[in-house]
Amino acid sequence: MRSINLGLSGLQTPAIAVGCMRINKLGKAEAEQFVKAALDMGAYFFDHADIYGGGTCEEVFAEAVGMSPAVREKILIQTKCGIRPGAAFDFSKDHILKSVEGSLKRLKTDYIDVLLLHRPDALVEPEEVAEAFSLLRRQGKVRNFGVSNQNPGQIRLLQKYVKLPIVANQLQLSITNATLITQGLHVNMLDDTALGRDGGILDFCRLNDITIQPWSPFQHGFFKGVFLDNKEFPALNAKIDGIAKKYGVSNTAVAMAWLLRHPARFQPVTGTMNAGRLADCVKASEIVLTREEWYEILLAAGNTLP
Repeated sequence: MRSINLGLSGLQTPAIAVGCMRINKLGKAEAEQFVKAALDMGAYFFDHADIYGGGTCEEVFAEAVGMSPAVREKILIQTKCGIRPGAAFDFSKDHILKSVEGSLKRLKTDYIDVLLLHRPDALVEPEEVAEAFSLLRRQGKVRNFGVSNQNPGQIRLLQKYVKLPIVANQLQLSITNATLITQGLHVNMLDDTALGRDGGILDFCRLNDITIQPWSPFQHGFFKGVFLDNKEFPALNAKIDGIAKKYGVSNTAVAMAWLLRHPARFQPVTGTMNAGRLADCVKASEIVLTREEWYEILLAAGNTLP
């Protein structure tokens, strides 16, 4: 699989991240087969969160991959913390440290390659985040840090105190949830698409070498379902299917290739637990859509140009 630089981490990572939010839905044998298939495809960057399955997803993954020092050297693990059941969000030093200890135990590892703050915390005290990050880095428990769903102002606030680079930002992005991209096309226009809802986070991340990791790359709305083979998007599916036929790949591969075509060099996070669909996602890294194809897909999804 094609690789990318993950922010300023120095890590060369696969262009596709394997999201493990649903791995606890698989049986033991199924989970083992899925993880093995992912590794055979060169998909060795696995995305987790302490909240996924109440922690069980990390446990199931560790068992499925057969965690050992030899295995650990061959994979990259990213996890997230900050969503606290019963208390909304928590970026306090104590909670970050406690969350990391829990993830390390469940993942059966001594270190996490990337730790993301999961959703913004309105009560964040960036000094505490800085203390937690510095301690975790000194202890060798976390090697790189990032955020999820944060805008430029929130990241700047963290960076005032956190001296380590923010290497990634997970943001919702798909062909049908593309305001991250489309608002930049409608600059100085009077239509609603011109409204800046995220503070220009796309350009901010590019300017600051922060890798954007699109989550829910096939979803429309907020977990309303996938747009592929969906009757609500006939024009989009017709366009994707036509391009898929041209390249001899699935519609999944084309939809993923659309994200990978962007020069920001996104690292999409998959959500499938189906090895075949993951293979389609991985295949996308070999496809480079033409400029015309990319814009045709954008417009077929109902987006407009000024």
